[in-house]
Amino acid sequence: MYRPGHVGVGLLCYAPVSYFLLSAGRVALAVAGFVVVVWFAMVPDLDMRTRLLTHRGATHTLAFAILFGLACGAGGWVLGTRLVGFGPRLLAGFGGFLGALVVLAHLFADWLTPMGIAPFWPVSSRRYSLGLVTAANGGANALLLLLGAGSTAVVLRLVGLI
Repeated sequence: MYRPGHVGVGLLCYAPVSYFLLSAGRVALAVAGFVVVVWFAMVPDLDMRTRLLTHRGATHTLAFAILFGLACGAGGWVLGTRLVGFGPRLLAGFGGFLGALVVLAHLFADWLTPMGIAPFWPVSSRRYSLGLVTAANGGANALLLLLGAGSTAVVLRLVGLI
């Protein structure tokens, strides 16, 4: 998938989390999570910017989801020591969760394409693919973005913000 499709799947996956946070009155966390999901939607595709990694290789695995989650958790911890009203444990947990969620959403979107993913690498190089649409399919990318934006709008409506 391209950026619109990845952002859309990320928002679709984040919608239940944002509903929970907004329902609990944690608006700042919900908004921060939204920004993180959109901002980091393409992190696994950083493999295309270096010759050291192959596309849809190491950065498109469950192991990378864990590693990126840990990195985001560490960043959350540092932020939590500096921000009043949140605390390091809360932001570390939330950051770790969001980091893993972003990568898993990206993997899900790439799983839809014929190229697929090898999520269990380095244990297994077997690729998994639904083969539904190509990554370059503009209609599929637009539909996924629309689903993500629509799920966000539904959440905002359910909590009475629109």
